[in-house]
Parts: sequence; C-alpha cells; structure tokens
Amino acid sequence: MPPVVLVLPGPVAKDAVAGLCTEVRSLLAAGAAGIVVCDVAGIGPPGLAAVDLLARLELTARRAGGRIRLRDPDPALRSLLRFVGLRLQVEGEVEEREPALGVEEEVEPGQPAV
Repeated sequence: MPPVVLVLPGPVAKDAVAGLCTEVRSLLAAGAAGIVVCDVAGIGPPGLAAVDLLARLELTARRAGGRIRLRDPDPALRSLLRFVGLRLQVEGEVEEREPALGVEEEVEPGQPAV
C-alpha cells in the first residue's frame, strides 16, 4: 500500500497547524501504511513557523503510531531542520541506520560474515 500524500500549503499559517495535525492523525487511522508523505514544495520560505509545523506533524504521527516523510524540501529548509536537530525522513533518502541497497560491508580475511 503506497503512503498517502498531504500537500502542505504555504505560507505556513499558525491557525492551520491544528487542522493539519488532525488530518495526519485521521490519515494514519484510516490505514496510511504508517507513513504520511508531506509535500513541502509549496510551504513557502523556510523559517521557524515551518519547523514548528513539521515538528508538530511528526509528533502527531508518532503518537498515532506512524511517521511523516518529506517530499521536495527546499535545501534551506533541510539545513534549518538539521540546525534545530529535527531529523525527518525525506523521500529518496536512505533511512537512518539502514544500509543503502546493494552496499555490502567488507570484513577482514578470516572473520565470519555478519
């Protein structure tokens, strides 16, 4: 089952945050495969309002047993998220602690393969 896509409007309005959190919660409850893809291409200029929105969406998704994944984040937004310590999944990137497909670890001669 492919994940559902939630297109986030821009610019980020503080009064829209609660409604978007409710939408993420309902999408996950409806069986969105545990992932809601948030299309952030039109979110507007990266700033603390965007970071706050994404942090709240991720927290809502985790409380509902899922995650959010970003689609098309601006490089400046990605830098800002890293700067504040918010690690979110991005479409097309290898998830944390998972090796890239087709990559094999090398072992020393005489050691058993892991």
